[in-house]
Amino acid sequence: MTKLKKIEVQSIEVGITTVNGDDYICITDMAQAKSDASRAADVIKNWIRTRTTLEFLGTWEKIYNPNFKVVEFDHFKTQAGLPSFVLSPTQWVEKTDAIGIFSKSGRNGGTYAHKDIAFEFGSAISAEFKLYLIKEFQRLKEDENNRLQLEWNLQRTLAKVNYHIHTDAIKEKLIPQTITGKQASFTYATEADLLNVALFGITAAAWRDSNPTLEGNIRDHATIEQLVVLSNLESINAVLIHQGLSQKERLLQLNQIAITQMKSLLNAKGLKRLK
Repeated sequence: MTKLKKIEVQSIEVGITTVNGDDYICITDMAQAKSDASRAADVIKNWIRTRTTLEFLGTWEKIYNPNFKVVEFDHFKTQAGLPSFVLSPTQWVEKTDAIGIFSKSGRNGGTYAHKDIAFEFGSAISAEFKLYLIKEFQRLKEDENNRLQLEWNLQRTLAKVNYHIHTDAIKEKLIPQTITGKQASFTYATEADLLNVALFGITAAAWRDSNPTLEGNIRDHATIEQLVVLSNLESINAVLIHQGLSQKERLLQLNQIAITQMKSLLNAKGLKRLK
């Protein structure tokens, strides 16, 4: 049962609670429109004992309550209308296992009825009261829906923000760092390590030392974007070698190319669909 909500109908506060996703309206509060608060229980008893009301309640329970005791219901229906017949909401629930009505004691206590039944009870109060009750109830549900929509939009916006924060963090890790002067002046033993430094910022041996628990090599753990750029760097490096550029010059150029291409690939929608 959720926290009690209140609506005001013709200067009367009417409580509403939710049970298993269904709204239940306090008909004890509603009865005050017919009589004073001290006689609310009598108003409800007089309403529930009539044949018309019992037929409505029984039909509702047959539709929505698989555990409804039809035999007990038929027994009540045969007595409806007799001067000696008396029925309270509590007796109705105890004898038939009804779920459309329930009573609770204590703070915010009273008899609550499913909104379908509460609207029917409103007819016993007055047509005017019933219409205002429906109007205020609908306003409450619209307010709740608007609030849920606002919360959903807020969550969606926050999710987008968090997504961008997350992807930006990934991009920062994936985009190669600019080669330092020390790295540029260092002579690498193989051209493969030259490409590793240009793209990953580290040699194969240094990567193994930093990741002793991982199997394979640095390229086995590369992303699809990094593998695409690595393939491009291999071709470009061959051209630069033919041009007679020194290892230092080629490293600086390959590093800048790796940075540019990684930025482009990380923003490419087509490549994202391949993942």
